[in-house]
Amino acid sequence: MIMPAGRPLLLPANPRFIAMTVVVGLLLNMSLGLLGWRWLPDVLAIVVVFWNVYQPRRVGVVLAFVLGLAMDVHESALLGQNALSYVVLSSMALAVQRRLLWFPLREQALQIVPLFVLAALLEWATRLIVQDAWPHWSQLFAPLMQAALWPLIGALLLAPQRRAVDPDNIRPL
Repeated sequence: MIMPAGRPLLLPANPRFIAMTVVVGLLLNMSLGLLGWRWLPDVLAIVVVFWNVYQPRRVGVVLAFVLGLAMDVHESALLGQNALSYVVLSSMALAVQRRLLWFPLREQALQIVPLFVLAALLEWATRLIVQDAWPHWSQLFAPLMQAALWPLIGALLLAPQRRAVDPDNIRPL
């Protein structure tokens, strides 16, 4: 694939760094879930979608399914509810992956919004069908906050890949 002009080439992502960010995202998501606020963003979904876009061969739908099951067990939700949402989110991210890489992180956030909204609507529909309870309207803010966090989390996750191959005292990175 030809890189857009003016964009630096990135070093390959370290698999241990990817695993660490996924575990940190899972722990952060679990700790935010304990607060009980429904409008908080799903940090794990952002991390999974990010790695599906930037490293599609290392992070895929199977990992999204396993992480979704872990979130289902943690939330005591219907087994497979979050897993279904994460799998659909990952497959949609893989479908638009090549197009997203052409844009900077801020513009990617605008194109990621429909993915997060569709995943939230899927969770809504699942809860509505199974629990026969109307979800809270405050949950509509979570996909918007996830898209707003995309550039920040993306910059943090891409930072180790932007370092120089052979650093010296002249270059700061």
